[in-house]
Amino acid sequence: MEINPSGFYEILSPRCAVLISTVDKEGRANAAPFSFVTPVSSNPPLLLYASAPHRHTLANTRETGDFVLNIVPEGLLDKLWACSQALPKGVSEIEKAGLTERKSQKVKSPSIEDCVGWIECQLEFEKEAGDHILVVGRVVHAECKDEFMVKGEFDVSRAKPVMHIRGRRFVVAERVVTATVD
Repeated sequence: MEINPSGFYEILSPRCAVLISTVDKEGRANAAPFSFVTPVSSNPPLLLYASAPHRHTLANTRETGDFVLNIVPEGLLDKLWACSQALPKGVSEIEKAGLTERKSQKVKSPSIEDCVGWIECQLEFEKEAGDHILVVGRVVHAECKDEFMVKGEFDVSRAKPVMHIRGRRFVVAERVVTATVD
């Protein structure tokens, strides 16, 4: 079956779904779901998110120079979706969704306590790409709740991070498979 090229990302799925939390120059928190997110470099540690130009997340990142990727477990799926509402600038999606802010370790933007892990970033650069802006951040702190780490590795079967397909369709990562070919 042929797929419309503008919907290609549905078969490039699932993709990690995160809540990106930011703060504006007045200190008001914001959170929004993103699945156009990917690592781009290990050394230096860089990742990117792709944002529509009108998003508060992008405006806040530009104002304060930082953001946090919050790793969302299955139990927070409805709260992640609630954060996708178009609220006026300055109204906290974190509060409206019933989530809990926590102070981040190295950036001004808050983390979301309810999540299983947090990746704090400082803005490196941005670049226009089609109808989105690619925002590249340098990872300055990464952390995961202890109960989701086993022998130094992230345990997806315990964390059950949500992965986005398209629209309201998600899948939950629960199982790790290992390649056996040498």
